[in-house]
Amino acid sequence: MLTLTSLGGASTVTGSKHLLTNGGKRILIDCGLFQGLKNLRELNWTPLPVPPSRIDAVVLTHAHLDHSGYLPRLVRDGFKGRIYASSATRDVAELILKDSGFLNEKDAEYANRKGFSKHKPALPLYGVRDAERAIEMFTTVPFETAFQLPGGATMTFRRAGHILGAASADIEWAGRRIAFSGDLGRYDDPVLPDPAPVADADYIVVESTYGNRTHNPANTTEVLGEVVERTVKRGGTVVIPAFAVGRAQSLLYHLWKLRTAGRLSGVPIYLDSPMAINATDLLHAHSDDHRLTHDECTSICKIATYTRDVESSKAITASVFPKVVISASGMATGGRVLHHLKSFVTDPKHTILFSGYQAAGTRGRAMVQGAREIKIHGQWIPVRAEVDDLSVLSAHADGNELMRWLSGFRREPSRVFIVHGEDEASEALRARIDREIGWNATVPRQDQVFDL
Repeated sequence: MLTLTSLGGASTVTGSKHLLTNGGKRILIDCGLFQGLKNLRELNWTPLPVPPSRIDAVVLTHAHLDHSGYLPRLVRDGFKGRIYASSATRDVAELILKDSGFLNEKDAEYANRKGFSKHKPALPLYGVRDAERAIEMFTTVPFETAFQLPGGATMTFRRAGHILGAASADIEWAGRRIAFSGDLGRYDDPVLPDPAPVADADYIVVESTYGNRTHNPANTTEVLGEVVERTVKRGGTVVIPAFAVGRAQSLLYHLWKLRTAGRLSGVPIYLDSPMAINATDLLHAHSDDHRLTHDECTSICKIATYTRDVESSKAITASVFPKVVISASGMATGGRVLHHLKSFVTDPKHTILFSGYQAAGTRGRAMVQGAREIKIHGQWIPVRAEVDDLSVLSAHADGNELMRWLSGFRREPSRVFIVHGEDEASEALRARIDREIGWNATVPRQDQVFDL
């Protein structure tokens, strides 16, 4: 009997883990960290209902932490199978997971040194060596090629847009065909390819991050230019918390377009994230995974000053001159951007510009919703800067684009499972599927088991 269980990513946009089980064999599609609300983050410390040693394989759709970030812990707790991913996803995951392990270790060390953790001592969820062990277990799989998985399953990756290397996963097992969307990107994105259609499936597992929204059709470059120019005019700095992989590179593209149009001349642009710098370098290494030419990549990569060391990062914060600072993390949950926020968020001449989805319980969500103070490193900091949300730059398909992807299936599936969305977004997409195409759609609960 083939079953599907969502161990994460059910009624939330984080912690994606979808388990297929058949005859004692288990394949986990994605293995993400829970982020945001405390009750979700605490789930990262709760043992999985299935011992990792009994999971035979992991299929990774893309490398963002909410899909890959639990892999080092899975390996640490006994997983011994292989992790299947596209070549670019493997390379991006190496950057993200090592960085996550390092930050876990540093955050625990900082908490112990400053004494603001309730745990004595504070421990990391995992460390750099755990991340390295996880990377050693990757097997890369080409797009549009059927690949054998343990237990007799066959899997095909198709491009999903979203970030470099992102894929949807089409899995055939026990006479059933299940299509996992992963995270779907935007259509007509200037950097990344359109989500590829999937022709046929018995079951579909689709994300719903923006299932209840339609993205602003405004020109992204123009909107970004207006925000930067008005901030610089009042002598301020634009701080952009950005996901190191995906949003940082898209921001550099749009800033490059502004520069080539003769705008923002004399405004320094800093990419203050070692991981984002390395991820930008991967654009050259994986030219088949994006739309940019070699010369465009070279020009875009030169648009910013890269800061790898801490002292250079501190110098950016200390500078009184107007500038643009792109730094991770994208939801302001950690990383160097927190130090920039502490310095710039208290002054109304500056702007904090968010550029991607802000999950519930994150500083980013709080600030976008108008919080007047945020807590950073145990201190409450007043928010006086302008706060903007560049939602037009989102890497996720909106409700219309999700329906467009679903329209690519040539026949009605037995059921659509709607995951990776907050309740309102998932339910909105479910209702829309029912209303517009009449398919049977369900929003799974955490750990709910479905017979396929």
